[in-house]
Amino acid sequence: MNFNLTQLPDRTKQPRTHGLTMVMDKGLSVEEARNFLSVAAPHMDILKLGFGTSFVTPRLREKIELYQSHNIPVYFGGTLFEAFLIRNQLDEYIKVVQDYGITYMEVSDGSITIPHAEKCGYIEKLSKLGLVLSEVGSKDAEHIIPPYKWIELMRAELEAGATYVIAEARESGNVGIYRGSGEVREGLVQEILTQIPAEKIIWEAPQKAQQLYFLELVGCNVNLGNLAPHEVIALEAMRIGLRGDTFHLFLDQE
Repeated sequence: MNFNLTQLPDRTKQPRTHGLTMVMDKGLSVEEARNFLSVAAPHMDILKLGFGTSFVTPRLREKIELYQSHNIPVYFGGTLFEAFLIRNQLDEYIKVVQDYGITYMEVSDGSITIPHAEKCGYIEKLSKLGLVLSEVGSKDAEHIIPPYKWIELMRAELEAGATYVIAEARESGNVGIYRGSGEVREGLVQEILTQIPAEKIIWEAPQKAQQLYFLELVGCNVNLGNLAPHEVIALEAMRIGLRGDTFHLFLDQE
């Protein structure tokens, strides 16, 4: 850090297994990615190439290699996995992942319906090739999953080989664990945390109020995802009590 301050929370150090900040790149150029890394690399842990953007991104290989050169794992958004799967091209998806040197993979069913046993089979298969993040929750705001079902799905997917489960929210933060207004479904979140370890959950939280909720509930080392690139520094400051929203949160803590 740039100077000394006491009474800061004990932030995990890179490479982290929890306290993760997952960033969504929805189309940065190689030059923009390089500038982004110049300030954010010490504070980000995983980079997602959002939804299916990797299919149409120019200089894709160059950009992936740039992130990897900064020890930032890159993965394709779950929508791309689903796009390959619905076209019966899973083997081609695996070849693409391997061709680009990708070692993180997302298994999701937010846009298509996959029987859960089948989804767990994909998790098991891909976990033999790299680290799997499995996303739980629908992108359909009308499809409300009860808390017991979230827990059941998350537990099964972790047992199938997922390293982390991602709680769905979309990049807008208004479905899944959130209401249409962006408000957290607090009862759902708190019930999930009674059964699933916080270290194993990445909460998609693109909005500041959502990030604040999880920092207050879980602590500075909560796993947060779907961060916009320009929000990484602001989030790290908020994580350690150096933003007005969390200014008093960690003071005088032993």
